[in-house]
Amino acid sequence: MDTKLRIMIIEDDAALAREISLFLKKWQFETVVAERFDDILQEFVDRRPQLVLMDVNLPCHDGFYWCSQIRQISKVPVIYISSRDDDRDKIMAIAQGGDDYVEKPLRMELLKAKIEAMMRRTYEYKVRERVLLAEGLCFDCAVQSLYYFRQCAREEEEVDLTKSERRLLSRLVENRPDVVTRDELMMELWNTDEYVTDAALTTIISRLRTKLKSACGEDVICTKKGQGYYIK
Repeated sequence: MDTKLRIMIIEDDAALAREISLFLKKWQFETVVAERFDDILQEFVDRRPQLVLMDVNLPCHDGFYWCSQIRQISKVPVIYISSRDDDRDKIMAIAQGGDDYVEKPLRMELLKAKIEAMMRRTYEYKVRERVLLAEGLCFDCAVQSLYYFRQCAREEEEVDLTKSERRLLSRLVENRPDVVTRDELMMELWNTDEYVTDAALTTIISRLRTKLKSACGEDVICTKKGQGYYIK
């Protein structure tokens, strides 16, 4: 995989949580491990994951409870990881809003396969073509198109970009996280027979920044004073 999607691991066995985290990081996932078991919901809000791995047996409240709480504010996929193998527990897991169930002891390759399948179904995620710029915001390098997945509606929308904006964003993504100078960006547009002045470039960059922030709420394009622009 060539993009990083954030997975929240809610598991009170610290050794197992670390093992899962290290394994997923090898496959270029970003992981965060829950720490406040008395307030999982607030930690979920703070961490903003795109998928949750949820143990059933937890301190304070069990995983069923926390999944039901998460479901009141989010449709992020939840995969249970549990030593319970009773069908009643699996039924309860689904009834409380869970999307899948993996039994312990975990087979890491199976867990990875289930995560990737869930990501593809939920976010229409393409492994080799799409680059994650911010939560839910992906740039498809093959067709130079920008997409934003709105979790509330579980729908993906294409962000409308002009030809110039597509070219500039593509160049910034291609060079990420390195700085691309203003001269290089202007040459990128001149190569398409489109003459752009220095002032026009400033306008295009400003407009592109506004569209990106309107979609995801974050500043995606950063300025390196006196040098140019880059994407973290």
